Amino acid sequence: MLASDALMLGIEPDLQRGRMAEGLDVVLRLFNGEVVTEKTDWYMLSEARLHLTPYTYPHPEVCVASAVTPSGGRLAGKYGLGMLCLAAGEISGFDALDVNWSIAKEVAAERGLTMDPSRVRLVLNMHLAETREKARADVRFGLEEQIDYVNNNMPRYFVPPGEDTIDWYIERGTAVIGTPDDAIARIERMFEKHGQFGAVLLLGHDWADREATWKSFDLYARFVMPHFAGSNKPRQESYAWVTQHQAELSGKRVAAAQKMFNQHEAEWAERGKGVNRPDKGMESSFG
Repeated sequence: MLASDALMLGIEPDLQRGRMAEGLDVVLRLFNGEVVTEKTDWYMLSEARLHLTPYTYPHPEVCVASAVTPSGGRLAGKYGLGMLCLAAGEISGFDALDVNWSIAKEVAAERGLTMDPSRVRLVLNMHLAETREKARADVRFGLEEQIDYVNNNMPRYFVPPGEDTIDWYIERGTAVIGTPDDAIARIERMFEKHGQFGAVLLLGHDWADREATWKSFDLYARFVMPHFAGSNKPRQESYAWVTQHQAELSGKRVAAAQKMFNQHEAEWAERGKGVNRPDKGMESSFG
């Protein structure tokens, strides 16, 4: 919840993290089938219970939001939950990734729990196009408006006067605005910083128009996801092997074609037939 949302609801922002911890505890107890009677300074439950038990065993996946402060890592470790790293693409959030993960693991170990890295979700800002120039042109549609919106709530993007907003945004590493190769490089950095994790989540935004946005998702699905899934690896390895042995393979192919021509000519000569042979150079192209 943004500080502005909290104030509109009559909640002091410095109370939010404590209330999230209290609320999470109750939600998990209800998920686990407990009948809860509890009174705090902001809610009261009297023999509360779920009307419908979870369809997912033991309950739907629960991830704790984690940005920069250790609160998310502490809560995730306390209950052995997943972590939703909302600021993984920001400088401060990226710097805190391994720190908060270490905190989560330490807290979990104190309670006899083990943190599962496959339940870590890293949120990144991306817009992809066929070229970096095209990606830059696409996001001129709405990037500045989003920066203004964020700064209106909590100023943190200060573009120097006269500097191009998009270039500044890219140079700070706040987002990937480029090609699928740029996206792959950014995710590789995530692995280097955090180690194994479960998923990358792309933050929804209105930087580009509808057509360019869907094209960005398409490029991500066609080139970035297969890279990390390894689905193209066998083909890439096969291509590399053929390239390495190209001269040898070409020689064998030509020799095999020549052998077939010679065999055919010898058999037709024994029968007393003439040979209608293709152009002499064709055996180098066809087997």
